[in-house]
Amino acid sequence: MDADSNAITPDIDFAALAERIKAWGGELGFSKVAIAGIELAEDEAHLNQYLRQGRHGTMAYLASHGTKRSHPAELIPGTVRVISVRMEYFSDDISRRHAWHVLGDGERAYIARFALGRDYHRVVRKRLLKLAKRIEAEIGPFHYRPFSDSAPVLEKALARNAGIGWRGKHTLILDRDVGSWFVLGELYTDLALPVDAPVADLCGTCTKCIDVRPTHAIVAPYQLDARRCIAYLTVESRDAIPVELRPLIGNRVFGCDDCQLVCPWNKFARPTHEEAFAPRHGLDGARLTELFAWTESEFLAKTEGMPIRRAGYAGFMRNVAVALGNAPWSAAILAALEARADDPSPLVREHVAWALEQQHERASGP
Repeated sequence: MDADSNAITPDIDFAALAERIKAWGGELGFSKVAIAGIELAEDEAHLNQYLRQGRHGTMAYLASHGTKRSHPAELIPGTVRVISVRMEYFSDDISRRHAWHVLGDGERAYIARFALGRDYHRVVRKRLLKLAKRIEAEIGPFHYRPFSDSAPVLEKALARNAGIGWRGKHTLILDRDVGSWFVLGELYTDLALPVDAPVADLCGTCTKCIDVRPTHAIVAPYQLDARRCIAYLTVESRDAIPVELRPLIGNRVFGCDDCQLVCPWNKFARPTHEEAFAPRHGLDGARLTELFAWTESEFLAKTEGMPIRRAGYAGFMRNVAVALGNAPWSAAILAALEARADDPSPLVREHVAWALEQQHERASGP
């Protein structure tokens, strides 16, 4: 039942209910379910500083909801607790080695592993809705609303507070038993469930995630400048990619996993058994020239129900053009770029022109 309901929650044993909720969540495929309060004052201060520094780039939506992001009860009236969940999406060591192999092959496209299967936002929200219905069947109507990166929610802060994991120096949530290859979801509720305790930050002196960042987007431990982040540049931004950053992007055409691939804690990652997250259409290592030949209708058909849609057709072609500019010279790559030199999109044309310059320089170099 959503927050418009006027139902009154009956007297229940909230501690016992919390344990049942965690068990039901496990049955639905969540690898961990934990409960947080709604106090986020410190995180609100950090968000405001982040916005003042302009590190959110063109993501104006981060500043467009007032204090609803840091005050859950303002977003969904009546909220007193947040049920935080996680779901793994990456698999085993073979998959990690494959990821490094693709990153090392300049003629292939690297797509962030979270985006290779079905859109996790839908998967997680649907499971959360099922969890809410299961709770409702047990105790009767109550107020709730499910989210998964789908509303002004400080999901990492809530996950940290619930003990889903600690916030790593790369700003992602980490767990000592599974690493960071998981997505998050939240169920806002008016149930006064007992909250779980946060876990200790175990990053220690490690700086691998900071050292590996191709564009130096992690400007300090726990501080990310989105304007230099490959995930922002290739997914969120609708603008031209800054020229000075293009060579640093390599063959990453949608998102970036470098900080996770080098994180020592990810050696403990567990294989996902969620079929929805299995790679589709061979996109875990497709050739750049193959992707660049897609028409818009092919792009829409082959990315249906996938996170890649978020970049849009022109944005995705912009990204592939940059990767082709960074690729080793070949006649096939040159022909692919020349075929789109007069692309209808000014955004794509600009990046194709840049990529052609890189290829011509490579061809005429020593």
